[in-house]
Amino acid sequence: MTRTHGMRYPGESAQYRQLRDKLLQAELELNAQVQAVAALLRQLPLGGEAKDYVFEEAGDGGAARKVRLTELFASGQDALLLYSYMYGPRMKSPCPMCTSFLDGLAGSAQHIRQRASLAVAAGSPIARILDVARQRGWRNLRLLSSAGSSYNADYHGEDKDGDQQPMMNVFVRRGGKIHHFYGSEALFVPEPDHEPCHLDLMWPLWNVLDLTPEGRGEDWHPSLSYGK
Repeated sequence: MTRTHGMRYPGESAQYRQLRDKLLQAELELNAQVQAVAALLRQLPLGGEAKDYVFEEAGDGGAARKVRLTELFASGQDALLLYSYMYGPRMKSPCPMCTSFLDGLAGSAQHIRQRASLAVAAGSPIARILDVARQRGWRNLRLLSSAGSSYNADYHGEDKDGDQQPMMNVFVRRGGKIHHFYGSEALFVPEPDHEPCHLDLMWPLWNVLDLTPEGRGEDWHPSLSYGK
Protein backbone atom coordinates (compact mmCIF):
# COMPACT_ATOMS: atom_id res chain seq x y z
CA MET A 1 0.00 0.00 0.00
CA THR A 2 1.39 3.36 -1.05
CA ARG A 3 1.34 5.99 1.67
CA THR A 4 1.84 9.67 0.93
CA HIS A 5 0.91 13.19 2.06
CA GLY A 6 -0.03 16.55 0.58
CA MET A 7 3.00 18.52 1.74
CA ARG A 8 5.08 20.27 -0.97
CA TYR A 9 8.23 22.44 -1.07
CA PRO A 10 8.47 25.80 -2.86
CA GLY A 11 9.33 25.41 -6.57
CA GLU A 12 9.56 21.61 -6.63
CA SER A 13 9.00 19.95 -10.01
CA ALA A 14 6.73 17.05 -10.88
CA GLN A 15 9.82 14.90 -11.50
CA TYR A 16 11.18 15.76 -8.06
CA ARG A 17 7.89 14.81 -6.41
CA GLN A 18 7.62 11.55 -8.32
CA LEU A 19 11.09 10.41 -7.27
CA ARG A 20 10.72 11.82 -3.76
CA ASP A 21 7.52 9.82 -3.27
CA LYS A 22 9.35 6.70 -4.42
CA LEU A 23 12.07 7.42 -1.88
CA LEU A 24 9.42 8.07 0.78
CA GLN A 25 8.00 4.57 0.33
CA ALA A 26 11.50 3.11 0.71
CA GLU A 27 12.05 5.16 3.88
CA LEU A 28 8.79 3.93 5.37
CA GLU A 29 9.68 0.33 4.51
CA LEU A 30 13.12 0.80 6.10
CA ASN A 31 11.55 2.20 9.27
CA ALA A 32 9.26 -0.83 9.46
CA GLN A 33 12.23 -3.17 8.93
CA VAL A 34 14.24 -1.46 11.67
CA GLN A 35 11.32 -1.96 14.07
CA ALA A 36 10.97 -5.60 12.99
CA VAL A 37 14.68 -6.24 13.64
CA ALA A 38 14.39 -4.61 17.07
CA ALA A 39 11.43 -6.86 17.86
CA LEU A 40 13.44 -9.95 16.86
CA LEU A 41 16.30 -8.82 19.08
CA ARG A 42 13.96 -8.51 22.05
CA GLN A 43 12.89 -12.13 21.50
CA LEU A 44 16.42 -13.50 22.00
CA PRO A 45 16.73 -15.95 24.88
CA LEU A 46 19.47 -15.50 27.44
CA GLY A 47 22.93 -16.23 26.15
CA GLY A 48 25.70 -17.90 28.10
CA GLU A 49 26.46 -16.94 31.68
CA ALA A 50 29.32 -14.44 31.85
CA LYS A 51 32.31 -14.50 34.18
CA ASP A 52 32.49 -11.72 36.73
CA TYR A 53 35.36 -10.02 34.88
CA VAL A 54 37.57 -7.56 36.73
CA PHE A 55 38.31 -4.21 35.07
CA GLU A 56 40.11 -1.06 36.20
CA GLU A 57 38.65 2.43 36.29
CA ALA A 58 39.61 5.76 37.80
CA GLY A 59 38.69 5.91 41.46
CA ASP A 60 38.51 8.78 43.90
CA GLY A 61 41.53 11.04 43.61
CA GLY A 62 42.40 9.57 40.21
CA ALA A 63 43.92 6.34 41.51
CA ALA A 64 42.92 3.19 39.61
CA ARG A 65 40.49 0.87 41.32
CA LYS A 66 39.18 -2.59 40.52
CA VAL A 67 35.58 -3.00 39.40
CA ARG A 68 33.75 -6.19 38.49
CA LEU A 69 31.30 -6.78 35.66
CA THR A 70 28.51 -7.20 38.22
CA GLU A 71 29.28 -3.74 39.60
CA LEU A 72 28.75 -2.05 36.23
CA PHE A 73 24.99 -2.46 36.52
CA ALA A 74 23.42 0.63 38.04
CA SER A 75 20.91 0.17 40.82
CA GLY A 76 17.53 -0.84 39.46
CA GLN A 77 18.87 -1.64 35.98
CA ASP A 78 19.30 -5.11 34.51
CA ALA A 79 20.82 -4.28 31.10
CA LEU A 80 24.41 -3.24 30.41
CA LEU A 81 25.84 -2.04 27.10
CA LEU A 82 29.61 -2.57 27.01
CA TYR A 83 31.57 -1.28 24.01
CA SER A 84 35.03 -2.57 23.15
CA TYR A 85 37.14 0.45 22.17
CA MET A 86 39.96 -0.24 19.72
CA TYR A 87 42.82 1.12 21.82
CA GLY A 88 45.10 -1.74 22.74
CA PRO A 89 48.47 -1.49 24.50
CA ARG A 90 50.39 -1.91 21.24
CA MET A 91 48.57 0.97 19.52
CA LYS A 92 50.23 4.41 19.47
CA SER A 93 46.85 6.11 19.19
CA PRO A 94 43.23 4.97 19.37
CA CYS A 95 41.17 3.98 16.36
CA PRO A 96 39.77 7.18 14.74
CA MET A 97 36.55 5.41 13.73
CA CYS A 98 35.93 4.11 17.28
CA THR A 99 36.79 7.52 18.66
CA SER A 100 34.25 9.20 16.38
CA PHE A 101 31.64 6.65 17.45
CA LEU A 102 32.37 7.38 21.11
CA ASP A 103 32.21 11.14 20.50
CA GLY A 104 28.58 10.60 19.55
CA LEU A 105 27.90 8.05 22.28
CA ALA A 106 29.26 10.44 24.90
CA GLY A 107 26.62 12.99 23.93
CA SER A 108 23.82 10.45 24.35
CA ALA A 109 25.19 8.68 27.42
CA GLN A 110 23.20 10.60 30.02
CA HIS A 111 20.00 9.76 28.14
CA ILE A 112 20.91 6.09 27.65
CA ARG A 113 21.64 5.72 31.35
CA GLN A 114 18.02 6.50 32.17
CA ARG A 115 17.14 3.04 30.84
CA ALA A 116 20.35 0.99 30.71
CA SER A 117 23.87 0.94 32.14
CA LEU A 118 26.68 1.87 29.76
CA ALA A 119 30.45 1.45 29.81
CA VAL A 120 33.42 1.40 27.44
CA ALA A 121 36.37 -0.99 27.81
CA ALA A 122 39.76 -0.83 26.10
CA GLY A 123 42.85 -2.98 26.39
CA SER A 124 45.23 -0.14 27.28
CA PRO A 125 46.04 0.83 30.87
CA ILE A 126 43.41 3.10 32.38
CA ALA A 127 45.77 6.13 32.43
CA ARG A 128 46.12 6.03 28.63
CA ILE A 129 42.37 5.76 28.18
CA LEU A 130 41.73 8.70 30.48
CA ASP A 131 44.25 10.82 28.55
CA VAL A 132 42.17 10.32 25.41
CA ALA A 133 38.96 11.05 27.33
CA ARG A 134 40.34 14.38 28.54
CA GLN A 135 41.38 15.34 25.01
CA ARG A 136 37.92 14.46 23.64
CA GLY A 137 35.93 16.00 26.48
CA TRP A 138 34.21 12.71 27.36
CA ARG A 139 32.61 13.43 30.72
CA ASN A 140 29.64 11.08 30.53
CA LEU A 141 31.28 7.79 29.58
CA ARG A 142 32.26 5.17 32.15
CA LEU A 143 35.71 4.14 30.94
CA LEU A 144 37.38 0.85 31.83
CA SER A 145 40.63 -0.92 31.20
CA SER A 146 40.26 -4.59 30.33
CA ALA A 147 44.03 -5.16 30.56
CA GLY A 148 44.77 -8.25 32.63
CA SER A 149 41.34 -9.70 31.89
CA SER A 150 40.21 -12.07 29.15
CA TYR A 151 37.05 -10.02 28.51
CA ASN A 152 38.11 -8.59 25.13
CA ALA A 153 39.23 -11.97 23.84
CA ASP A 154 36.14 -13.78 25.12
CA TYR A 155 33.65 -11.29 23.68
CA HIS A 156 35.49 -10.57 20.42
CA GLY A 157 36.88 -7.14 21.25
CA GLU A 158 40.19 -8.54 19.99
CA ASP A 159 41.26 -11.48 17.87
CA LYS A 160 43.64 -14.33 18.65
CA ASP A 161 46.61 -12.14 17.63
CA GLY A 162 45.59 -9.35 19.99
CA ASP A 163 44.37 -7.04 17.23
CA GLN A 164 41.50 -4.88 18.46
CA GLN A 165 37.94 -5.09 17.14
CA PRO A 166 34.94 -2.74 17.60
CA MET A 167 32.24 -4.73 19.35
CA MET A 168 29.11 -3.68 21.21
CA ASN A 169 27.95 -6.33 23.64
CA VAL A 170 24.85 -6.32 25.81
CA PHE A 171 24.61 -8.19 29.11
CA VAL A 172 21.55 -8.76 31.28
CA ARG A 173 21.14 -9.57 34.95
CA ARG A 174 18.66 -12.29 35.81
CA GLY A 175 18.28 -14.07 39.15
CA GLY A 176 21.61 -12.79 40.45
CA LYS A 177 23.52 -14.02 37.39
CA ILE A 178 24.90 -12.13 34.39
CA HIS A 179 24.18 -13.44 30.91
CA HIS A 180 25.31 -12.31 27.50
CA PHE A 181 22.33 -11.13 25.44
CA TYR A 182 23.53 -9.48 22.21
CA GLY A 183 26.72 -8.78 20.28
CA SER A 184 27.15 -6.73 17.09
CA GLU A 185 28.39 -9.80 15.23
CA ALA A 186 27.43 -8.54 11.78
CA LEU A 187 31.01 -7.25 11.96
CA PHE A 188 32.18 -10.77 11.12
CA VAL A 189 30.00 -11.30 8.05
CA PRO A 190 31.83 -10.12 4.89
CA GLU A 191 30.01 -7.38 2.94
CA PRO A 192 31.98 -7.05 -0.31
CA ASP A 193 30.27 -3.84 -1.48
CA HIS A 194 31.01 -1.74 1.60
CA GLU A 195 32.78 -1.62 4.93
CA PRO A 196 31.16 -3.22 7.98
CA CYS A 197 28.02 -1.36 9.06
CA HIS A 198 27.35 -3.23 12.30
CA LEU A 199 27.34 0.00 14.33
CA ASP A 200 25.64 2.31 11.83
CA LEU A 201 22.25 2.40 13.55
CA MET A 202 24.03 3.52 16.75
CA TRP A 203 26.25 6.07 14.96
CA PRO A 204 24.54 9.29 13.77
CA LEU A 205 27.52 10.39 11.62
CA TRP A 206 26.78 8.07 8.71
CA ASN A 207 23.02 8.54 8.81
CA VAL A 208 23.42 12.32 8.60
CA LEU A 209 25.96 12.16 5.75
CA ASP A 210 23.69 9.77 3.84
CA LEU A 211 21.16 12.63 3.57
CA THR A 212 23.52 14.61 1.29
CA PRO A 213 23.86 14.14 -2.50
CA GLU A 214 27.46 12.94 -2.10
CA GLY A 215 26.60 10.58 0.76
CA ARG A 216 29.21 9.29 3.16
CA GLY A 217 31.84 8.86 0.45
CA GLU A 218 33.54 5.65 -0.61
CA ASP A 219 36.89 6.34 1.03
CA TRP A 220 36.24 9.04 3.65
CA HIS A 221 36.77 8.23 7.31
CA PRO A 222 36.63 10.40 10.43
CA SER A 223 39.93 11.62 11.82
CA LEU A 224 41.25 12.12 15.32
CA SER A 225 41.98 15.75 14.43
CA TYR A 226 41.11 18.15 11.64
CA GLY A 227 43.65 20.84 12.52
CA LYS A 228 42.89 24.51 13.07
